[in-house]
Amino acid sequence: MHKANTIQLSIVICSYNRAKYIADALDSLYNQTAALSDFEVLLVDNNSTDETPQVYHSWRKKHPEGNFQYITETQQGASYARNTGASLAKSSWICFMDDDAVAFPDFVQNIIKHTIDNPAVVGFGGKIIPKYIPEKPKWMSHYVSSLVGNFDYSPVPCVFKNGKYPLESNMVVKKSIFDEIGGFNTSLPGVVGNVRIGGEGKELFYKIMEQGNSIHYDPSIVVYHVVETGKLTKEYLYRVASGIGRGERVRTLSISKLTFTAKVLEYILKLGAAVVLGIKYAILGNPSQTWKVIQFRIDAMSGLLNR
Repeated sequence: MHKANTIQLSIVICSYNRAKYIADALDSLYNQTAALSDFEVLLVDNNSTDETPQVYHSWRKKHPEGNFQYITETQQGASYARNTGASLAKSSWICFMDDDAVAFPDFVQNIIKHTIDNPAVVGFGGKIIPKYIPEKPKWMSHYVSSLVGNFDYSPVPCVFKNGKYPLESNMVVKKSIFDEIGGFNTSLPGVVGNVRIGGEGKELFYKIMEQGNSIHYDPSIVVYHVVETGKLTKEYLYRVASGIGRGERVRTLSISKLTFTAKVLEYILKLGAAVVLGIKYAILGNPSQTWKVIQFRIDAMSGLLNR
C-alpha cells in the first residue's frame, strides 16, 4: 500500500493550441477514482497562440483541489515540453498524456496498481481509443488509424515484443531511468511549424530496452483520443506519415548509414505489403480504404528519404 498524501504519479501534458479540448482532458483527471492527493498534473503550454492559458486558469478557479500546475516552454516541440514537465515532476513515475486525450475514470488508479504489482518494470503503456468527431470516415482502416493514435496491442497484460512500444499519448516511465537516458531526444521534437519529426517515444523506449529492460502493456489503462475528421486532410495525413519517416531517418542515421539503409529496405517491403493490402480492401468491397493505406506508406517513405 502507498502512503497517504504522497504523490504516486506525475502526469505531464504537452499542449499546443488545444484550447478547445484541454478542459475535457483536465476534467477527466480531476474526476479520477484515485484520490487527488495521489497524483499531480503538469500542463506544459508549448507556445500556444490560442486561448489555452485563459482556458486553463478559468478551469483551475472552478477546480481548486488537487495538484495541478500550468507551465510554459517556449522552445517549440513536444520533446522540449515533455522534458520540461518531467524535470519538475515530484513522483518517481511519469505519465505522458496528450492534450486532446480523455482518461478513463480508473486511469490513474490502474497505473499506480501496475507500478505496485510490477516493481521491476520501468516502462509501460496502455490502450488508446480514437474518438471520431462527428464519426469515423469510411476510408479509415485499421492500419491507417494508427496515424490518429488507435492503439490496442493486446487484450491482456503482456510484454511488448518485436520492437513494439507504447505511444506518447498513453505511456508511463520511471523517472530515474528517464533522467538516466536524457529524456526525449530533442532532435526528434515532434511538430515544429508545419513540419513533423516524430518517433521520440520510440527512441526513448528503444534506449530503455537496450539496457535489458522489458516494456509492458496494460489494457486496463485507457484514454480516448479525440480525432476531428474534418482535419484529416491530405496535408495533415502527409505531415503525420512523413513525420514518422523523418524521425526514422534521424534515429537510424544517428546509429549508422547501414542502419539507415536497412530501414529504407524495410520501408520498401512495407510499401509492397501496403499495395497488396490495398488490393485486398478493393476485392472485399472497401475501395475507399485502398488508396489511403498505400498513400500512408508513400508519405512515410518520402519523409525517410527527406523528400
